[in-house]
Amino acid sequence: MQVLAFIGAALLAAVIVMSILLICGLPLGEFSMGGRFGKIWPPKIRLLGVTQLLTQMFALYIILAAGTGIPYFINYTVTRVICFVFAVFFFGNTFLNIISPSKKEKFVMTPMSLISAVCFLVVGILM
Repeated sequence: MQVLAFIGAALLAAVIVMSILLICGLPLGEFSMGGRFGKIWPPKIRLLGVTQLLTQMFALYIILAAGTGIPYFINYTVTRVICFVFAVFFFGNTFLNIISPSKKEKFVMTPMSLISAVCFLVVGILM
């Protein structure tokens, strides 16, 4: 279970770094949101990206708390339920990435979201 938690955490960490770079205006927009905003996110989308970033950081904490034994700030049952919520979220994200018009998003982010979904699901089951 710890291995899956660390794999999920590593993938989330990579996505968090990419989100920070997108928010800062680096040209990685083709890897997110179907590439509809081109290479650089417009300012309004960058603001939305901050919310996305906070959600990703929360997900990182949840998978580490559930799978590695770092201290819980949320009780066990709620943490477990949140694992399943994130599993569903990432399975949905996988579907959206599969149908993305952006080839870069489709081929890079789809496997990452699918593996993340499996990690959250298995960690939620085994915790």
